[in-house]
This record gives sequence, C-alpha cells and structure tokens, in this order.
Amino acid sequence: MTHKVTLIPGDGIGPEVIQATVRILEATGVKFEWESFAAGSDAFAKYHEYIPKELTESIERTRVGLKGPVTTPIGGGFSSINVELRKRFELFANFRPIRNLPHIPTRYPDLDLVIVRENTEGLYSGIEHEVIPGVVESLKIITEKASTRISRFAFEHARKARRKKIHCIHKANIMKLSDGLFLQCSRKVSKEYPEIIYGEHIVDNTCMQLVMNPYQYDILLLENLYGDIVSDLCAGLVGGLGLVPGANFGHECAIFEAVHGSAPDIAGKNIANPTAVLRSALLMLRHLGEAEAAWKIRNAIDDVYRDRAKLTRDVGGNSGTSEFADAIIAAMETPRQPVAPMPV
Repeated sequence: MTHKVTLIPGDGIGPEVIQATVRILEATGVKFEWESFAAGSDAFAKYHEYIPKELTESIERTRVGLKGPVTTPIGGGFSSINVELRKRFELFANFRPIRNLPHIPTRYPDLDLVIVRENTEGLYSGIEHEVIPGVVESLKIITEKASTRISRFAFEHARKARRKKIHCIHKANIMKLSDGLFLQCSRKVSKEYPEIIYGEHIVDNTCMQLVMNPYQYDILLLENLYGDIVSDLCAGLVGGLGLVPGANFGHECAIFEAVHGSAPDIAGKNIANPTAVLRSALLMLRHLGEAEAAWKIRNAIDDVYRDRAKLTRDVGGNSGTSEFADAIIAAMETPRQPVAPMPV
C-alpha cells in the first residue's frame, strides 16, 4: 500500500529536518507518495496566498499532512499558519506526548505525560479589535460543542491507551462563565468513563505542580491558550521543544508537525535536530496503521540517543542533520532483540 501524504517543508530549518525525516520514513520500506507545498511567506511569494489553494486541496485529498516549522511574524504580518490550518480543517485536538529520551539529562527521568489541547477556539479565535485608540479588546470564545468534543477525545484516548487519570486544567475561579463551561462539559463526559480517575486543577497551580512533581499527572486536558503554554512547559521537562512531537486531529484530517520554531539563524547549516519532526512522523505512522515501522524508528531513535556518537550539537553531539539521519537509518538496519512496546 502507498500512503499519499501532504508535505509542508516550512521555512528556516524546516526543509532540512523534513528532508531528513522523509529519508528515514522511506528507509522503513513503507511506501509514500509525497505532495509537497510551501506555506507562509514562501507561498505568498509564489502564489500570493499564505496557504495556497493547491495545499488546501491536497490535504482534502490525502487527509494526512506532515509539516515542518513555518515562521510566524510577531506583532503584525500574517496570521499563524498553524492556527489557520487547524481552523480550516477543524483539527480540534492537539496531541503532545511527553517522554524522555536516553542520554538527555533531566530532573525527571521516565516521565510519561500526554497533553490534550482544544485547538479551535478560546483566545486563539483571533477575534480582536481596537475599541478606541490605546484600548484593544480580544474575545475568548468557549462553546459547549468544542469543549465536549475535546473532552471526549481525551477520555477515548485514555481508554484506548489504558491510561488511568485525566486532569482538566482551568481558571474557572476567575473566568467563571468561559472556563466554567469548559469544566461543565469535561465533568459531564467524565461520567461516561467511570474507570478513569477525573480531577481538576487551576492552571497556575498546575504549572507549579509540574515543576515540583510532574509524576502526579497522566493526561492533561486544556483549552487552547493554557494548552499551548503548558505543553511547552512540559517539553522543557524532557529536554525542550526540539525533542517532542505534535499532532493535530480532526474528524476528517490529521496534520503532524514539529512544535518548535523555524530557527532561521541556523538554517542551511546542516546542524538542526530533526528529532521533533521525526517523532511527530511516528505518530503519523501509527495513524496510518504502520505500527511496525513506527516501532522500528522509535527503537532506532533510542539507540542513537543512548550511543550519543551521532547526536546533533543541541543535545551534546557533533553530528549534522544528515549524519543524524544516517545514524537512525543504520540503527534500523541493525539486528536487535525484541523489546517491549513503549510510548512515542
């Protein structure tokens, strides 16, 4: 079977880490047909659109995308391509597993968390206007439909993955209506899953608890802005954004992406670390039903990180992007003893 996948290389280091990831994916023996398109400023220069029609049509056709980082201007310019794609394709669930890699020193070894973030509304609805000069209003939108949908996604994942606990993270002590509605929906859904322990924590306390004792959490369920912030915090617990994967799921489509920035200062130097995109591609492989290939790459990643000889500079090695990819491919081809399945 050949899998058709929409490829969005992005900009900055995006094309390099995507190219390395594609090489590794193809080395598994799984067959892909890639449909590659630019997005953001690169796309505008060519198509006069930040998300060209051809890209949209490709995702509608393939229903699966693999995306590198795309630069988002700060304080002006075009809207986030990530946010726009999530809205356009109703990718309502942002899914970020948090797991340690060998050799990366952290305060919390053997961490295994999942962040489930609502992806389509909240303050990220982007509804802003200037009331009068010097006064700007930004609206936070929370709906019963979206809150129930993301809650059910979290509990369904917990049931399928045999996870034991979900905490709904909120600020309903202050935003009693908006976050209050999010909580009401989560509580209602939780009653349908009696085997899963349900808890609630205020978001600021959650941040403190995470840096003190993250082991108390299993799955964190959050609205959009809190999810964005807390998922980055959790990435820091295992080594940073360059190591953790991300996926965006909707009922019809899914896009898998690195959650780090485009790092234009090191673009084109063959020193970028492709681990985040590669681990996102593992989520894609599982989504496509290619679990064996996902395990093959996952074990190779651990082998390369454990050996340390071919790591990129950001994680203590001296290898380049392409050398790291070569090492992953070589590790996949090395005979190994069967190991018990582990999370991504």
